Amino acid sequence: MVKTFIKSAAAGWLVLALVGPSLAVAQNVASSAIQQTNEAGIVTVKSAYSISETIERLKKDIAGKGIKFFSEIDQSKLAADAGIRIRPSTVLMFGNPPLGTLFIAANPLAGLDWPVRVLVFEDDKGDVWAAYTDFGYVARRHQIKDMDSEPFRKASGVIASITSSVAEK
Repeated sequence: MVKTFIKSAAAGWLVLALVGPSLAVAQNVASSAIQQTNEAGIVTVKSAYSISETIERLKKDIAGKGIKFFSEIDQSKLAADAGIRIRPSTVLMFGNPPLGTLFIAANPLAGLDWPVRVLVFEDDKGDVWAAYTDFGYVARRHQIKDMDSEPFRKASGVIASITSSVAEK
């Protein structure tokens, strides 16, 4: 029983260690920027909508493009279930396997970044943002060559199009 508790506690701390810093960075995004890419390859797009409407609009756009939707993870609910309070934060996971798996075929470690994930979160000012990792950054991270090919340009265009569906004008 003690061993199980230690494993559970360690897993919980690992999740906080991995998720906490990225949420802190994401939640401190300058609200004056409509879209920006930081040095860690994270693209942020300020939403014109509430968090729930942003999520619904993104999911509708994903479905409209015929892209496979995998999962919606409400991080703020998970945190609340663990007795931790964070601002609203939800991860959407989706992808187009024939396109996305090109990254994995080039380097299996790219599977750490696939399927595509978009984080929808509310910052400390109440602004809502959609954030994702730039595919060029993912390619550099995993030393994938040929990023100028049509499939990679298409993937970058699709994610930009999806997040633009909620962008503040």
